[in-house]
Amino acid sequence: MISKHLNDELNQQITYEFYSSHLYLAMSGKLASVDFAGAATWMRTQAEEERIHALKIMDYIIEAGGEVLITGFEDPKVKAKNIQGIFEQGLEHEKFVTSRINFLMGLATEEKNYSAVNFLNWFVNEQVEEELNADTIIRSLKLIGKDGNGLYQIDKELGARIAVSSTTTQA
Repeated sequence: MISKHLNDELNQQITYEFYSSHLYLAMSGKLASVDFAGAATWMRTQAEEERIHALKIMDYIIEAGGEVLITGFEDPKVKAKNIQGIFEQGLEHEKFVTSRINFLMGLATEEKNYSAVNFLNWFVNEQVEEELNADTIIRSLKLIGKDGNGLYQIDKELGARIAVSSTTTQA
């Protein structure tokens, strides 16, 4: 059984995951509008991944005997004007999500809800990957600078990202 407090915080995380999905969609649109089709594809794939994260949490709440509550969120804002800035904004957002996952893990541990701890371990590992991916792209963009050939190549590489499967939401 899941406590009301943990249930409420997991519901809040669902909101953050759906917000993340919309933020990455907004970033995808911005990147496409400045002719970075590959990076736009990467961000669109990231948006789908975040949506799947929200569904994973929904499934867990239901399996744990809790109640799912979906709430709205603020409009996503893409603050950056260039590809590097957009990925930097994405990394900052992922750091926020990591702080939320760590908070949830602390709460589950405090409540001795080992099922939730086990479930959240997947997200802890996922956040390491999320931050590493964004940081790696940013470091590559910094190395390339404004070199057109380099930007073309990294955009091409980003566009090769394979979409995640949404056929199952199990962790």
